[in-house]
Amino acid sequence: MADFPVSQISSGIESAQHYDTVVEAWSILLEEDLHYGYFHNGNESLVNATDELTDQMLLLAEPRPGMRMLDVGCGTGKAACRIAQEYSAHVTGISPSLTCIERAHALAEASNIGDFTDFLDGDGTSLSFGEDQFDLVWVMESSHLMKDKYALLSECARVLSPGGRVVLCDIVVKRKLSLEKVIENRDEFLLLRDVFGRAMMEPLDFYREQLEAQGLEVTSQSDISDATFPTFNLWRQNAQHNREAVSDMIGEQAWEQFLLSCDVLERFWREDILGYGIICAKKKA
Repeated sequence: MADFPVSQISSGIESAQHYDTVVEAWSILLEEDLHYGYFHNGNESLVNATDELTDQMLLLAEPRPGMRMLDVGCGTGKAACRIAQEYSAHVTGISPSLTCIERAHALAEASNIGDFTDFLDGDGTSLSFGEDQFDLVWVMESSHLMKDKYALLSECARVLSPGGRVVLCDIVVKRKLSLEKVIENRDEFLLLRDVFGRAMMEPLDFYREQLEAQGLEVTSQSDISDATFPTFNLWRQNAQHNREAVSDMIGEQAWEQFLLSCDVLERFWREDILGYGIICAKKKA
């Protein structure tokens, strides 16, 4: 039977609308970073592990004081604000979610780095910036929400200055499924769509191929599925410990679906259907 990529079954709520609806609850379930954690031994707190995923990105980014950074899909702005604060970087964050933009602005003001940050309503597949404007383009767990990844990576390369870097991490497809397997797992895929919104995943090699097609040199590519796997148990614990608060925000049914989604993602990770990757590419100076 012909292969059927997981990415083709994804559909549903637009990501901006979805984030506007769930961001408050997700700040409890996923913690303020709103992304996966990176675990060295599995015993870390989720807060420390999500910070560590940012650290893993920074190791590849090779940040420097005063750099110009674009955060594509900035979420609540936590990573952007941290980088602006630690490196005196000038950070522009974009998101289609106005709720996320508002939270990012508030965090920047509370951290006294408003002069170093700017958060805008924006689409990563159609950037409103000129060429060669940024020393670092940061795409942290947002590319799966963008259907046209060719446009995303092309735009990232276009706005990147010579010698600059693109660093991206995200959920990836580990192997293609037969049509029979897709049908067998249809309910699980629909559950993930309902919980996390519209998404399209690609293999990690897809990102390499597309970045190289843009003339960039891929300097690092890693499958970090094992390091991110403990995330699901901590999401589950957060949901169980905060059932009433989360149910008040998004409803009891959505709370139950979130719990089930943790089980589904754990199985997909174990079966090498989905996983997590990180990649860095450099533009010629």
